[in-house]
Amino acid sequence: MERSGLSRIIPVILIVIVIVAAVAGLFSVAQTLFFSETEQPAVVDTSRDALTKTDLDRGVRMTVRGSIVGNEDFNSYSITVRPNKRDMTAYVGYLDKSIANKRLGNNTRAYEQFVYALDQAGYMDGTPLTGNANDVRGLCATGQIYTFEVLNGSKSVQELWTSTCKGIRGSFTATRSYIVKLFHLQIPEYTSILRKIDL
Repeated sequence: MERSGLSRIIPVILIVIVIVAAVAGLFSVAQTLFFSETEQPAVVDTSRDALTKTDLDRGVRMTVRGSIVGNEDFNSYSITVRPNKRDMTAYVGYLDKSIANKRLGNNTRAYEQFVYALDQAGYMDGTPLTGNANDVRGLCATGQIYTFEVLNGSKSVQELWTSTCKGIRGSFTATRSYIVKLFHLQIPEYTSILRKIDL
């Protein structure tokens, strides 16, 4: 008699345990879905952060390469701006022989305003290309290639480029003419330097 009573109670106890476990599981899932506030991790835009840092080793550089012609007629120039200095150099030949240079001082506040202006203009909006897609050798042979960099010491943290040739867009997506103007305005005598080269 005891065994038959026990054999009836054990299945009932097992069913109650399964029901309690199922209810607890459903409650836990419902609480997770409807009532939990999951904190999203902060997304850090590393390219923007690199651009707007004002440590003395930081900088930005624009390099303009002219048409592909004979060595003696090939011209290019670069403007580099750092928190403590500004520099523009014009080159002749493919080995970058300097033919004109202007060096000026700078300060952190002026640099900060400049890089924030670049940021507002979308200086870092492009996506860097890799491999052959990022190889500008021979591209836009009758036009100009513009390269825009963010520097950490002598190392380029990010490099984007574009060209004046139709159909060769590159990785730079900001308005080129506006960014070029911002760089030129950092060097008051930029026009006299540009007159020494043929672009």
